[in-house]
Amino acid sequence: MALVDLVMPKMGESIMEATILKWHKQPGDKVKQDETVLEIATDKVDTEVPSTAEGTLEEILFKVDDVVPIGSVIARIRTSVEEGAASKPKSPEPDIQTHTPQPIITNGSGARPGYQPQPQYASVARPETTNGSGSRFYSPLVLNIAANEGISMTELEAIHGTGNEGRVTKKDILQYVTDRKHDSKTTRPESSPKQTPQPQVQPSSVTEAKASEYSYGGNVEIIEMDRMRKLIAEHMVRSSHTSPHVTSFTEADVTNLVLWRDKVKIEFEKREGTKITFTPLFIEAIARCIKKYPFVNSSVDGNKIILKKDINIGMATALPSGNLIVPVIRNADQFNLVGLAKQVNRLAESARNNKLKPEDTQDGTFTVTNVGIFGSLMGTPIINQPQVAILATGSIKKRPVVIETGQGDTIGIRHMMYLSLSYDHRIVDGSVGASFLSEIAKELEQFDPNRSF
Repeated sequence: MALVDLVMPKMGESIMEATILKWHKQPGDKVKQDETVLEIATDKVDTEVPSTAEGTLEEILFKVDDVVPIGSVIARIRTSVEEGAASKPKSPEPDIQTHTPQPIITNGSGARPGYQPQPQYASVARPETTNGSGSRFYSPLVLNIAANEGISMTELEAIHGTGNEGRVTKKDILQYVTDRKHDSKTTRPESSPKQTPQPQVQPSSVTEAKASEYSYGGNVEIIEMDRMRKLIAEHMVRSSHTSPHVTSFTEADVTNLVLWRDKVKIEFEKREGTKITFTPLFIEAIARCIKKYPFVNSSVDGNKIILKKDINIGMATALPSGNLIVPVIRNADQFNLVGLAKQVNRLAESARNNKLKPEDTQDGTFTVTNVGIFGSLMGTPIINQPQVAILATGSIKKRPVVIETGQGDTIGIRHMMYLSLSYDHRIVDGSVGASFLSEIAKELEQFDPNRSF
C-alpha cells in the first residue's frame, strides 16, 4: 500500500494560491483516477481538482475557505500499489519562480513603481517559515497590501503569521494595518515582535476594513459582496494604484463593417455553425494594430518593460450574476475570422455556464471590453493588470456626418462608434496611445464590404 500526495496544481505563472471551496470526497471515501476531489477558486476562475490516483482518500490537510499556496500537498490518497512501485502523481510539478510577475485580478507585473519583488518568496512549493531571516513566503496579495500601506519588509518579517507553516495571510496583514492606523499605542513588530496582536477575522480588503467604520442611516439594505465581487473590487483598486491611467477617445465610421455583417450573418451561421458578432471583427483589427504598436502589448516589472511576443486578447464578459470575467483568446493574430468567431462564442458560452477552465483566463496581454452592448456610447475602462492597455468599444449609432467626396462635402447617414483606450502612462505615452487608437479606427473604417469569410 502506498500514499500518493494530491498537490494544489499550478494554474498560471501569476497565480500563487487558491482557496478551497468544497470537498467532494471525505477521508475514507473511494476515489477513481481523474475523479473530482475538491473545488478551488483563484482570483480568476473556479475549477475542480481531480484525483491523480485510484484508491481511498486517507487524509485532508486543509479545510474549506483555507487559502493554499500552489504546490502544497492538500490531501493524501492510499492506493493498492506497493510502496516502491507507486507511480508519481500526474499533477505538474510547481515551477520555482524567482519573482512573482504580480501586480488583477493578478498580477503579472505586480510591482508598484519603486517597489521591487523580493527574492524571499522564490520557493512556492515549500514555503519556509523563519523569524525575520528573509526566506519567508509572501503571497502577491500580501505584498501588494504591504506596498500600498508603506509596510517595510522588516515590519512584514516580524508580523506573526497564522497561515500554513507560519505564512502571513491577508487577514494577518489587514489586522496589522488596522492596529497600526487606529491604535497609536499598538507596539510595532520591529520594536517587539512578541507583542504583535493576534490576527482576528477581518474584511477581505483594506477598503472593506475602512467601510466597517461607517454608520448606515435611513432606509437601507446591506448586501454582503460575494467572493467574485470582492476579488473584482480588489483587482480594480490595485490597478488604479499600480498604473497611472490615461484615456484617449476617437470615433470610427463602421458603416461598411455593419452592412457586411448584416449581409452575411445568416449564411455565416448556416455554413460555419456559429454566429458572427462584432467582437471577432474588433479583435481581428486590434491584433493587426498591435503588431504595429507592440508597446501596448507589454507589462511592467519594476523598471523593466516586458514586451510580449504572443498576442493574447482578453474579452471582458458579463456573467448572469452581474460579475465580470475576462476569458482569453491566445495567439489571436493567428486565427482567421471564422476561427476568431468560434473562439469568441465558445469562451462566452463557457463563461455564461460557469464552465471556463483556469487556462481560459490566463496569459492575456491586451483586453477589449464592449460597453456598447449595454447601450453606453463610450467608457473609461480600468486596465486589466498586468497589462498596460485596454480598449472599450461603444454602441454603434446612426448619425448624420460630413462625407468628403471628389465632388465636395456632403452629409450622409452613417454607422458611427466611439472607441476609448485606457493605457498605463508609465510605458505608453500619449502619442503612442493615440496613434494606436487611430490605427484601430482606420482598420475598422477601411473594412472591405466585399470580403469573403
